[in-house]
Amino acid sequence: MTDFLKHSGTTLGQLKEQLGKLKGDSEQMLRIGQDVRKLQDILRAPKLRGQLGEQSLGGLLGNILPAEHFALQHTFKNGKTVDALVRLPQYSVSVDSKFPLSAFEKTAAADSDEEKTRLRRQFQSDVRKHIDKIADSYILPAEKTLDFALMYIPAENVYYETIVKYEDDKTDILEYALGRKVIPVSPNLLYAYLMTIVMGLHGMQIEKQAAQIRATLGRLAIDFSSFTSTWEILGRHLRNAQSQYDDGGSKINKFALQLEQIQQARESEQPPESAG
Repeated sequence: MTDFLKHSGTTLGQLKEQLGKLKGDSEQMLRIGQDVRKLQDILRAPKLRGQLGEQSLGGLLGNILPAEHFALQHTFKNGKTVDALVRLPQYSVSVDSKFPLSAFEKTAAADSDEEKTRLRRQFQSDVRKHIDKIADSYILPAEKTLDFALMYIPAENVYYETIVKYEDDKTDILEYALGRKVIPVSPNLLYAYLMTIVMGLHGMQIEKQAAQIRATLGRLAIDFSSFTSTWEILGRHLRNAQSQYDDGGSKINKFALQLEQIQQARESEQPPESAG
C-alpha cells in the first residue's frame, strides 16, 4: 500500500490543489454507482441501460464543465453521433457511454465456471469490438478531435469487473483499448480525467501535449486498478474486524449479566440485620 501511494502521488501530485477545491463535487460523484444491486436491476432493460449511461454521463459533465464546454449527442460530418463531446478552446474529446453490458450480465449470472469462462471470452470480444467502433467513429482529427476518445462505463462495479478484477486478462483489455487510443473510464475516473484534460491543456499547444496527456490517463487507469484491489482487501479486513467486535460485545454483555446475577444471589443469601 505504501509503495502504491508513493507511485500514484507522483502522478497525481499536480492535481491535489485543484481537486481539493472541488471536494464537494467529488463527493457527489462518488455516490454514482454505489448501489450495485439496484443498478443491476435497472441494467436488465437495454433501453434503460442506454438511458442510464447517457443520463449519468450528462449529469457528471454538467457538474464539472460550463455548458458551453460540452455537447450531448453530437453528430459528426461522417454521420456518427457520439454521446458527449467535451469542447476545448481549439479541440474536443469524444466520450462514448454505450458500453456493451449484455454479455457482462450473462457472465455475472453464469451457473458454472465453464460457462462463466466461455461467456467471459465473449464479453471480452464484445468489448474489443466496441473499442474498435469508438476508435473508428469518434477519433476524427479532421474535425478537430484529439487523437484519443473516452469509453465511459457508467458504474464502478462494472468497471471493476471489466478492467480490475481478472488478473489474467485485465491487462489484455486495457492494453488493447490504449493501443487503439480509447481510454476506459468509470464515473470517478472520468471526473479526474476531465480535470486532467482541462488543466493539462490550458495554455499549451495541444498538438504537442495530446500524447503526454493520453499517457498520463493510461497510468491513472493502471494506478486506479491497483488501488481498487487494495481497497477491496481493506474492506474485507474491516468487515472481519466489525464482526469480531460485535461478537466480543455480546460476550461482554453476557459476562456482565452473570456478574449481576451472582451479586443479587449473594445479597439474597445474607441474613437480615436484627433490630435493636
